[in-house]
Amino acid sequence: MSRKKVFVSGCYDMLHSGHVAFFEEAAGYGDLYVGLGSDRTIYGLKARKTINSEQERLYMVKALRCVKDAWINSGSGIMDFEKEVRELKPDIFFVNSDGFSPQKEAFCRELGIQLVVSRRVPHPGLPARSTTALRQECRIPYRVELCGGWLDQPFVNELTPGAVITVSIEPECEFNDKSGMATSSRKKAVELWQTQFPAGNREELARMLFCIENPPGTRTISGSQDALGLLLPGLNKLNYDHGYWPKSIDSVTAEATLRFLEEHLWLIALPQRTANYDVLGNTRINLESARKLSAATEQCWQALLRGDVAAWGDATRRCFEAQLEMFPNMETPEMREAIARYRSQAHGWKVTGCGGGGYLLLISEQPIENAMRITACRE
Repeated sequence: MSRKKVFVSGCYDMLHSGHVAFFEEAAGYGDLYVGLGSDRTIYGLKARKTINSEQERLYMVKALRCVKDAWINSGSGIMDFEKEVRELKPDIFFVNSDGFSPQKEAFCRELGIQLVVSRRVPHPGLPARSTTALRQECRIPYRVELCGGWLDQPFVNELTPGAVITVSIEPECEFNDKSGMATSSRKKAVELWQTQFPAGNREELARMLFCIENPPGTRTISGSQDALGLLLPGLNKLNYDHGYWPKSIDSVTAEATLRFLEEHLWLIALPQRTANYDVLGNTRINLESARKLSAATEQCWQALLRGDVAAWGDATRRCFEAQLEMFPNMETPEMREAIARYRSQAHGWKVTGCGGGGYLLLISEQPIENAMRITACRE
């Protein structure tokens, strides 16, 4: 009886024991075939160059005894492997939880391939490893906007005062570029400070980052929630009223609140925003929708403070609905499909940043299968 074919895909830069354990786990299901992202694909997804070139990465992966064969995928983006998988016809597509996406699931369903998610078990006696941790490129966090996005823009907050709620999160994985996780602001922060924030007042450092990212003459101003969301630890409510900078900031670093957030927030990967994405096309900015957004944010904040999952989820859903009323281009077909699939499992949902791709946020009391978790920054 012939062995099953197992396929995995990824970057596998700076090969480490975590990669090898992943390959060995996958090879436990059958003959293992590895498709590597090209240097061009990785740059498109991560907006950075790999440490090792695609040919060097391919050489190392092919040298592993648990790997039957490996190659450089010919496509681009997170689905760069489509041509090779159709030719290989594997029985199993094996992924990590941060590599799972509804797109991959639909692709496997179309081809009759079993999708298996790794349990991330390190080799006995060895620590868990990740490329992000080993690179030590940056301990600068990412930012998740939980509610109120767009109220940091004067063309919305001049209609009504309102808040944006953010949480800074540990860089435990490398989020894709153009994914609504403040990656553009984070890249500027890395240029300024390399691996970690300097000592000093975090709000003033955020103001510096905001000014550097938006020099005089900038036509489209990045919202200050990005810079503040990166630099301020914990959970923050940024209160806006007629301006780019909040009039006041409410911050929470209480362990119970942050733990509550971590236990009930789930992320599902969506396709990256396309290069020609225009969220400001077809806008319908109006007072009624802005007031709905402001009210949803206040409801969200109060729900988080008292630990009410259902109310938090309801506020998140109301936030997203108000955003779509004003910015319908935020939603994509892939996003609608993901929401339709997960809505029965969650109290509420929205997308990261200005939409068009990125990640779907789900608020749920029960674990969401194959979804990612986050760790809030405490300091």
